[in-house]
Amino acid sequence: MKSLYTIILLTLSNAFMTLAWYGHLKFKDMKWSESLGLISIILISWGIALFEYILQVPANRIGFKENGGPFSLVQLKVIQEVITLSVFVIFSLVFFKTETFRFNHLIAFVLLILAVYFMFKK
Repeated sequence: MKSLYTIILLTLSNAFMTLAWYGHLKFKDMKWSESLGLISIILISWGIALFEYILQVPANRIGFKENGGPFSLVQLKVIQEVITLSVFVIFSLVFFKTETFRFNHLIAFVLLILAVYFMFKK
């Protein structure tokens, strides 16, 4: 159950992270943000990123082996990276219609999944 909680929290955390890092690129399309300067955009992104940390820290604490969780530190990091890229692909395809998902991206994604497989292989 701890592994499921960890993965859910990491996924939610990465949704906020992706929104904080890349969501502001779509602000220019929104009326309310036309007059915002860079400092305002940074502060908004920090506010969004706060929720990433609120979810990321417990995910790592719950999932880490030395805290009674199922994952080593390296396994947590690899899982997090795969989740980050998965969330990013979905985000970019939904919010940035000019981005395309190509065959070489698919190959890279498969290789990342293989990295997870080998990370857990004993």
